[in-house]
Order: sequence, then structure tokens, then C-alpha cells
Amino acid sequence: MLSVVGTRYAKALLDVVGSQDPNKVLAELRSISDLVSASEDLHTALLSPAVSPGRKRAVIGRLLDPMGVSKQVRNFLYVVIDHRRITELPAIVEAFDILLDQRMGFVRADVESAHDLNDSQRASLEAELSRISGKRAKIAFRTEPALIGGVVARISGKVYDGSVRGQFERLRLKLTSD
Repeated sequence: MLSVVGTRYAKALLDVVGSQDPNKVLAELRSISDLVSASEDLHTALLSPAVSPGRKRAVIGRLLDPMGVSKQVRNFLYVVIDHRRITELPAIVEAFDILLDQRMGFVRADVESAHDLNDSQRASLEAELSRISGKRAKIAFRTEPALIGGVVARISGKVYDGSVRGQFERLRLKLTSD
């Protein structure tokens, strides 16, 4: 579930970066989020009201210089820090990624299978989910041994259950309802 604040900031950044390569912006955001998450001291300092906004900007500026972060992303980060929303940075990154996918015509799908799927099975599933959704599917694959066999796909809030476990459950419901 995306946070409202994270989505609001992500939309604003997506509007600001406009002609810039959005994948580069996403990579920069991820790097910054990882940097802030890796240091509890940095995270605490960025949240502390005892540290002036100017000092926070100076510290972040020094950390971002060697990373070659774009001016738009740097300024965006300053706004996030000034509004004491640094704790929302991971949510902002996630929302930006999702909004970027939507803008590029992708739909996200989660697929669980009883065992690892080979490349041909993955390609087949991607083609079918793309056909169903009318958009190119971007799929996250996971294994779930409890499925026994088959797959369960979740796309745009809909569940497509082609698992053996799901078939057994439907059969059980049919037999008990008669």
C-alpha cells in the first residue's frame, strides 16, 4: 500500500524532472534512500529540529557531490528534508517507480508459482498477462511451495488462480454446496 505523502511527493518530482531520463532519476533516488537508511546518525540528524535546515542541506550536499546527483533531485531532496519528510523517502521512491511504470505503459503483476519457472514459462506468462491487462506486464516472480503446482497471478487488484491448491479449493466448495 502506497503512502499518500509518498505518492504526492513522487508525483511532484515526476512533473519536475520532465525531459530528464526518469530511470536515471529513479536510480539516484534509490541510491540516496539507501545512503540515508544505511546511517542511523544521518537519519537522526536529518530529522532533528536541533539541526538547522542549512546545516542539513550542507551535509546532504557533501554526500551527494560524489554521486553526481542531478540538480532537480538534489533540490527535491532539500524540500523533503525541509518539510521533515525524510522518513517518507522509501515510500517516495516506491511511488515514483510505480508512477514511472504507469507513465511508460507498464502494469505491475505479482506471480507466485510452486517452483521456479524457466525463461519460456516466464515469457509466456508475461505475454498472457500483457494481453489480459492491455499493457506491458512488469512481473515480480516468487515461489510458493504451498501452491502444489500451477501459478497465482495478481494484476491490478485482480487475482488469477491457476494453482492446484486453488482448483482443490474450488472443487471442495462445489462438493460441499450441493
